[in-house]
Amino acid sequence: MAEQAEKKHVVVIGAGPGGLTAAMILAHRGFRVTVCEAQPHVGGRNGAIRLGPYTFDIGPTFLMLKDILDEVFREAGGDADKAMDMRRLEPMYRLQYQDKYIETSTDHEKMKSEIARVFPGHENRYDKFFKQEQTRFRYLFPCLQKSYHRFRTMFAPDMIKALPYIAAGKSLFDVMYGIFGNRDLALTFTFQAKYLGMSPWECPGLFSIIPYIEHGFGIYHPIGGLSRISETMADQARANGAEIRLSAPVEKIIVKDRRAKGVRLAGGEVIEADDVVINADFGYAAQNLFEPGVLRKWTPQKLQKMRLSCSIFMMYLGVDKSYDLPHHTVFFAKDYRRNVEDVFHLRDPGTDISFYVRNASLTDPTLAPPGHSALYVLVPVANLRAPVDWAAKRDSFREVVLKNIEERTPMKDIRSHIREEKIIGPREWRDDLNVYEGATFNLAHNLTQMLYFRPRNKFEEVGNCYLVGGGTHPGSGLPTIYESGRIAANLIARSHQVPFVSGNLEV
Repeated sequence: MAEQAEKKHVVVIGAGPGGLTAAMILAHRGFRVTVCEAQPHVGGRNGAIRLGPYTFDIGPTFLMLKDILDEVFREAGGDADKAMDMRRLEPMYRLQYQDKYIETSTDHEKMKSEIARVFPGHENRYDKFFKQEQTRFRYLFPCLQKSYHRFRTMFAPDMIKALPYIAAGKSLFDVMYGIFGNRDLALTFTFQAKYLGMSPWECPGLFSIIPYIEHGFGIYHPIGGLSRISETMADQARANGAEIRLSAPVEKIIVKDRRAKGVRLAGGEVIEADDVVINADFGYAAQNLFEPGVLRKWTPQKLQKMRLSCSIFMMYLGVDKSYDLPHHTVFFAKDYRRNVEDVFHLRDPGTDISFYVRNASLTDPTLAPPGHSALYVLVPVANLRAPVDWAAKRDSFREVVLKNIEERTPMKDIRSHIREEKIIGPREWRDDLNVYEGATFNLAHNLTQMLYFRPRNKFEEVGNCYLVGGGTHPGSGLPTIYESGRIAANLIARSHQVPFVSGNLEV
């Protein structure tokens, strides 16, 4: 069977975390694998930006559910812990309200004590949260590990058992407010909707498993930044025999008789393949990587009807000073709900913003010179469907962000210490990084755009074509993106009758 795999060639479009997961697993199983990446570096949105002596992660900064990462590395013949220096963060992060802050912990009793300090009288409700959401996670997460390329999977026994736990008709905020009975305390367990690019008041209640995942399994930081994960995956894929071609943008997927037969690069080179894995942003891929008329379902008109996630206004700041600020801090707007509605109802961002600062140099000395900091500042904003002229607004919004930093953080003098700076806003996400409508977290995760109703890992439009990444099932977030890569690898191996061992056999 290994010989059979060696005869099969898989081309992966994009060296993001989903594509690299599939590549390193398939190469380990004996497939010939070629990864074509448009950028001169691996990682996609999980790549690195280097500005002078400073290193920043482009996108993800929270590593949750590390067990999934460990599993996919083992299935590729590697060991994540040996390949990377992983640090578990304690406390996990600080949440800054207008008049108080709370620091979250994976130590159950310590977390209850912190709730008692900030929200006295509510600390015992944390026990209810943990027990209730632990049960929900146990029933729901196996459903996210399945492939939904067949509709009957929606009626699998695991799905039926999970139905009482989906919190039908409730938002994430509804679920958490129902447990804690305090608005600000509920926000402590609902801001995680931003990982999906959604509002806590609109995000389906079943995603209450995300705060549980944080509290139950912890948050990690690999020394060198989360981009080290993609770089290490690329190393593992190469060690397994995969070829990774950088600065090699794919222009079109070659389709004959409704089946993918390979790809054509921007320079005209054709690479034939038995299977094609798409790790490009789904909206971009559907609009640009197929010849007109090939896709009959995911047309431009269909994409326009889909709900999208928000975008983000990113500032990467290399500063010649160290600041007393935790590794992760989230600052809530004064009128947080109004701020969230502005973002998700496609309004012009105002001056009362929510923002997140990662001060990773506190934990990781490799990101900046001694005494310096590599600061990552993220502000949720509406995607490009909003009537906002970012060409005109970019500089003024930078001032809004800096003013909020000066007023609400210990970094009162930040302007005078900036030595390197880069901004990525909604336009740059679209124009430079091929993100459809600048929606950084892909398609929204409402119930009608999940599971079978999301673009499927075994692409329903074209044979021998597979999807990985945040735009397909199971959705945005590093653990689910790794899972999408594993699901695709398992589907491909099974289609060619290549035996494999996997922690996820639900294909």
